[in-house]
Amino acid sequence: MNHPARAFWLGSPGQGEIRDLRVPDPADGEVLVRTLWSGVSRGTETLVFRGGVPASQYSAMRAPFQDGDFPGPVKYGYLNVGVVEEGPAHLTGRTVFCLYPHQTRYVVPVAAVTPVPEAVPAHRAVLAGTVETAVNALWDAAPLVGDRIAVIGGGMVGCSVAALLARFPGVRVQLVDADPARAQVAAALGVGFALPADALGDCDLVVHASATEEGLTRALELLTPEGTVLELSWYGDRRVALPLGEAFHSRRLVIRSSQVGTVSPARAGRGYADRLALALDLLADPALDALITGESAFEELPGVMPKLASGEIPALCHRIRYEG
Repeated sequence: MNHPARAFWLGSPGQGEIRDLRVPDPADGEVLVRTLWSGVSRGTETLVFRGGVPASQYSAMRAPFQDGDFPGPVKYGYLNVGVVEEGPAHLTGRTVFCLYPHQTRYVVPVAAVTPVPEAVPAHRAVLAGTVETAVNALWDAAPLVGDRIAVIGGGMVGCSVAALLARFPGVRVQLVDADPARAQVAAALGVGFALPADALGDCDLVVHASATEEGLTRALELLTPEGTVLELSWYGDRRVALPLGEAFHSRRLVIRSSQVGTVSPARAGRGYADRLALALDLLADPALDALITGESAFEELPGVMPKLASGEIPALCHRIRYEG
C-alpha cells in the first residue's frame, strides 16, 4: 500500500511549490518516517533557492536524498527529524534524524536514520546537520587549550562552532559579526561578541563562516604570526579577492578549507555515522536553542523561502513544523 505525502520542490530559481506524491511501504532494511520537524539552513539552502550553485559544483552539492537537478526543478534539504512509523522493531516509534529534504513522509534505508537521544527534544534535533559540520571543522582545526580564537560570521555554522568552542578549557572565544543583534545569540551560547572593527587580534585560529570577502580579509588581519584561518564559507559562483601581498608571506599565515562532505583526515578512523551521533549527543545542551530563530508551518514554505533568501526574514535556523 502507498502512503500519501507532500514535498517542497524548487520549481525554478526563486519559485518554490508543494507537490503531492505517494511513498511505498518500506521493504526489508528500510523505514517509513513521518516528519515532525525540518530545518532550513539559511546559507546553503537559500543559495540553492536563488539558483546560485555553479554548474561545476552540481555533483558535489547534491544532497543525500535530493530529487531532480540544479538549478531546478529540485527537491533539496538535509535537516529532517521524524518518527519511524514502520520498520524494524528496534526503530519503530523512535524519533530519528535523517539528511532528507522537506517532505511529510518518506522511505529510506535503516542506515540513513540516526536515533535521537532521549535527552534531545525533537524540535532541537533539526540542528544536528549543522552541529555535525561544526564537529568536523573542529576536528580539522584541532584547537588547543588556551588558544585565542575568533569565529567570524554569526550564521548557523559559525554559531555552532562558537558554541562548541565555549566548552574548551582556557580558550578565548569571540563571535564576530556585522549585525549587533548577534550579540544576544553569543551571550546565550556563552561566548564573547564583537563587531568586525572591534574584534580582538593576536588569534591563533580564526574560523571564517561569513561567506564574504570582507570577513575573510578581516580573518587574516586578526591572526597572530603563523596563525590559521579555517575557511568554512562556500561562495557558490562568486569570486573572492584577498590581500595576499602585504604581510601574508612574512607572517607565514595559513588558510585552510574544511567541508563536511569528507570526514576530517585527523579523525580518519571515524565514519559519518559516528560524527552525526556525536553531534546529536552534543545537542542535549539547551543553549543551542538560540540557533533556532523562527518557525513556520510546512504549508507556508513556498512563501517563506523567498523571504529567507532575501533576508526579509533574518534567521539562523528556521524551523518547519509538520502536523499529523
